[in-house]
Amino acid sequence: MLNAEISTRKDKAISRGVGMQTQIYADRAKNSEVWDVEGKRYIDFAAGIAVVNTGHCHPKVMAAVERQMGSFTHTCHQVLPYENYVRLAERLNASVSGDFEKKTVFVTTGAEAVENAIKVARAYTGRPAVIAFGGGFHGRTFMGMSLTGKVAPYKQGFGAMMPDVYHVPFPIDVHGVSTEDSMNALNKLFKADLDPGRVAAIIFEPVQGEGGFYPAPAELVREIRALCDEHGIVMVADEIQTGFARTGNLFAMDGYCVAPDLTTMAKGLAGGLPLAAVTGKAEIMDAAGPGGLGGTYGGNPLGIAAAHAVLDVIEEEDLCARANELGSRLRQRLESIRATTPEIVDIRGPGFMVAAEFNTSDGSAPSPEFTQKVRTEALKRNLILLTCGVYGNVIRFLAPITIQDEVFAEALDILEASIAAARKN
Repeated sequence: MLNAEISTRKDKAISRGVGMQTQIYADRAKNSEVWDVEGKRYIDFAAGIAVVNTGHCHPKVMAAVERQMGSFTHTCHQVLPYENYVRLAERLNASVSGDFEKKTVFVTTGAEAVENAIKVARAYTGRPAVIAFGGGFHGRTFMGMSLTGKVAPYKQGFGAMMPDVYHVPFPIDVHGVSTEDSMNALNKLFKADLDPGRVAAIIFEPVQGEGGFYPAPAELVREIRALCDEHGIVMVADEIQTGFARTGNLFAMDGYCVAPDLTTMAKGLAGGLPLAAVTGKAEIMDAAGPGGLGGTYGGNPLGIAAAHAVLDVIEEEDLCARANELGSRLRQRLESIRATTPEIVDIRGPGFMVAAEFNTSDGSAPSPEFTQKVRTEALKRNLILLTCGVYGNVIRFLAPITIQDEVFAEALDILEASIAAARKN
């Protein structure tokens, strides 16, 4: 079986709305390596978009899923509940930032987590409006894409977005937007278009994911917290991509000394199985009545079992420290490459959530063309990279945090060779 043959079948069978960055069809994977249907080996610096932080097929995660499969795979928690759902909620309640009583609800996807966070915030406040940030990504459902601060490809052709959703600029130094600019935009919004007494929630990513791996400045997070406290607004931290050791903390908000009211999570939670959650202040989480939250597959037993194992692995293997170590090594190598690569205009990100941003060689404008060249050259050398950013000029590095040292070193050599090749072509 060849990749090209499957790709031809895919074109006939799958909606073109499902975008694909490669035509490499996976056959098996282990930790940070993937083998395709043709037997070719690749180093995975995507990790399913920050999903398999604990690596592909971690033995402890796989063993936990196997044990659960031997008991039952589905009962629907709303019909026949199970103890490990309750226990995982207890673990997340104890782990999420904030020195207050918390409660949790489990759903299936990150977009669902965001949808439910907004539902809860609206139920608690009795207000309709929500504020998000330009460049943010919160999903492809109607509320999710309405909150997402990027038109192409997420909003094109889908008609009117959800009402009462507002965007303000996100602080990005490299693009000349400061925290002061963002807060001024918020205050102007309150003066010109939106009564803060109508706002249910402000949602933000501690590090923007799809938007370009821009970390939220500490000052911005403090200002949002103060604004929410002043006006009775629910502060929602979208930790779907930043969670579970990726940033060097279990959750990125742990590094801010500021607690959100609600935290959304998914991706790395269950090591590759679909599971998402909202955890937050108990009084807010209890605003929805019985039956208002949940879903048939929400908190599926296999995902719950996997998530317990993921949390165990993060603790036992000290993956927060490992993320900081790997991220430091990656940033050092990128800085070394930057010395001879004027196209690199910025290197950023906490822990192992690192990105490099590329401009034209004279630095005058974002260069998605050069960025794609780097990604393509890396793929030729069997290294899988992901691009992101509003301008498409950012490469985000998302290898499993469990990546072996020798494979990591190999990948860095490939990365350097790929950037050099992109400069020549």
